[in-house]
Amino acid sequence: MTTRSIRGAAALTRAAAAGGAAAAGASQHRLLRAALRDLRVGTSSPWLSEVLTGRRWPSIPSASNGAAGARLVSSAAAAATSPAREEGSRGARFLPGDVVLYQYEACPFCNKVKAFLDYYKIPYKVVEVNPISKKEIKWSDYKKVPILMVDGNPMNDSSVTLCNDRFWCVHQLFGKIHPDDLAENEEERKWRGWVDNHLVHVLSPNIYRTPSEALESFYYITTHGNFSFMERLIAKYSGAAAMYMVSKKLKKRHNITDERAALYEAAETWVDALKGRPFCGGAEPNLADLAVFGVLRPIRHLQSGKDMVEHTRIGEWYDRMQHAVGNSTRAMTQS
Repeated sequence: MTTRSIRGAAALTRAAAAGGAAAAGASQHRLLRAALRDLRVGTSSPWLSEVLTGRRWPSIPSASNGAAGARLVSSAAAAATSPAREEGSRGARFLPGDVVLYQYEACPFCNKVKAFLDYYKIPYKVVEVNPISKKEIKWSDYKKVPILMVDGNPMNDSSVTLCNDRFWCVHQLFGKIHPDDLAENEEERKWRGWVDNHLVHVLSPNIYRTPSEALESFYYITTHGNFSFMERLIAKYSGAAAMYMVSKKLKKRHNITDERAALYEAAETWVDALKGRPFCGGAEPNLADLAVFGVLRPIRHLQSGKDMVEHTRIGEWYDRMQHAVGNSTRAMTQS
């Protein structure tokens, strides 16, 4: 992002702040159009290159270097005697004592990790990372999310180039929980690859299809994380503008002509893959089920997710997964 882009984003957020509150309705669209005019995201940008090649889930490049380093989370995610731990982790031999997830709330890769943790009833804390300054992960050499800290040890996507799997940190944790059950059948492996190589590429063009849908997708930033008012405004409007532009590039890159049709086709493909079973794993979800559920969870209440459920057969499976995963055992950690 150029200096001019940052100045444009900051200018529009100062104008919004001067009004006393974030604009709504038509005024929001005017703000977004202003951001789109001032934002210059070129294909030569290293950030954009990583987004377009699937090596990074889109986040907003740093707008300043003035943020202090993150304070590390030191308290345990839950005591060993907590009800969630007494319930156990679905027969697991290993149950970590301190799990912290550094994330973006709307990131599908982060939500894959959360789906796994929720399903296995592993208590965890969440640190919402500021997409502008990323101050919460200043301590880490790895500058992408998710970063999963398990008993003080990081499990992230640093091995992605070796295994080509954005679910790698979950695979590592699964190996600790079920050391005798690492064998993965061909079907499960196939569909996990389909999630990373196809499904996630269909999401961005749908989530950020129009300016209003792009703004809707960034609403979470107004309620999550320990961010200042100005940080929230910059992230919401410059983020929505950037992702609207990126979505168009992704649409072209992956030869998507109709965003919704591609999303509906992906949903129907997954339902057909179930072959009448409750889950891909049979009577219980497997890692493929959790991967699909995880990446779809952020869009469930967005317009794209509502349209998907209305026009495809995926709703029943999603409801079964929601019931199987259950209530989250996470707690939000402020940094």
